[in-house]
Amino acid sequence: MLAAFERLARDGRPVLVTALGLIFAAAALWMLWGAGMGMTAWAMTRAALFPHLLGFEAEAGMEMGRNLVGPAGWRLRYVALMALMWWAMMIAMMLPSALPMILIHARVVARGRARGHAMRASPGWFAAGYLAVWLGFSVVAAVMQLALVETGLISGMMLWSESRWLSAGLLVLAAAYQVSGLKYRCLVECRSPMEFLARHWRDGAWGAFGMGHRHGAFCLGCCWPLMLLLFVGGVMNLLWIAALALLVLVEKLAGPGVAVARAGGALLLVWAAATLAV
Repeated sequence: MLAAFERLARDGRPVLVTALGLIFAAAALWMLWGAGMGMTAWAMTRAALFPHLLGFEAEAGMEMGRNLVGPAGWRLRYVALMALMWWAMMIAMMLPSALPMILIHARVVARGRARGHAMRASPGWFAAGYLAVWLGFSVVAAVMQLALVETGLISGMMLWSESRWLSAGLLVLAAAYQVSGLKYRCLVECRSPMEFLARHWRDGAWGAFGMGHRHGAFCLGCCWPLMLLLFVGGVMNLLWIAALALLVLVEKLAGPGVAVARAGGALLLVWAAATLAV
């Protein structure tokens, strides 16, 4: 029994997986409960390809949006709350696809220590660096959300697009990015964990944090236009969240992920045209 505990202390991966699982569960549950929006995510979910046509909730949404945003002095509070909401959503969406990279980093550290190397790179710090990138994105997304709610381009209550031009514009942006060289470069980095670690290895806590931050930057580089599509279908729309999370997972982990990304770009372009046509 003592030997088993000693191996667990040297490895640390079960503890890491448990901690990340708890973080994922807390983020997902808070998101499902509405993340401070006053409505559960279930209530904000609709199966609609063209949410801007669901005008029956527009008036109530604008009123709720004004109440949430409030006077100028309350905007900072709104942005802070929405940034936490976005971060919880990004953790729930992105952590599963990042888990293989984090675990490979932990395995390299564990094997190095087992062979007597003085490796001080902490997988926990690697994960923290990754999540810090998505926190930064969440703050930017919350500021964008405030601007879109105030201008009436998205519903203040349901947080989906009220404008076909906004919907089509974001769909075209995502479609173009799906087939861009920058998308491909970032995707290659995300799909090759061992090569990434070999090129960017840094020892120590801050070295691990920096590697996680770099990996998060490449991950963000793969996905940011897709995440902006939540402004089309609804920031808290569980169907859109699940679809985007699945697409990201396939792109990063499945064999034909690059082909799927490019096929997705073509589909998004057709979707944009249909959005304008209807």
